[in-house]
Amino acid sequence: MKFLVVDDSATMRRIVINSLQRIGFHDTVEAGDGLEALARFDSSVRFVITDWNMPNMSGTEFTKALRLRADGRRVPVLMVTTRSAKEDILIAMAAGVSNFIVKPFTPQVLKEKIDALLPAAAA
Repeated sequence: MKFLVVDDSATMRRIVINSLQRIGFHDTVEAGDGLEALARFDSSVRFVITDWNMPNMSGTEFTKALRLRADGRRVPVLMVTTRSAKEDILIAMAAGVSNFIVKPFTPQVLKEKIDALLPAAAA
């Protein structure tokens, strides 16, 4: 299963990708912001992990744009961010985010969130 990892921090992208590899997912593509992610997204991507705060296009803006695409409507989007206020979670969900992880996180938490969304990824 192919993952698209979106974060303006190369270090954070590496942490997410390493965590994915530790839990058995090796097919990834990266993007540094939402605009680049839209350009790199294609029908082979089955799961998106995105940050919220990024230049050019935020994670919520990217998710809204992705949901407008026929090939992006049903792809699970997991937001990994430092934002944890209840209103932030509601904003993210309204944008189309499927689930939410607050940084820092462990590979186990990442795995649990992905596993919970995998039925949607397979549909």
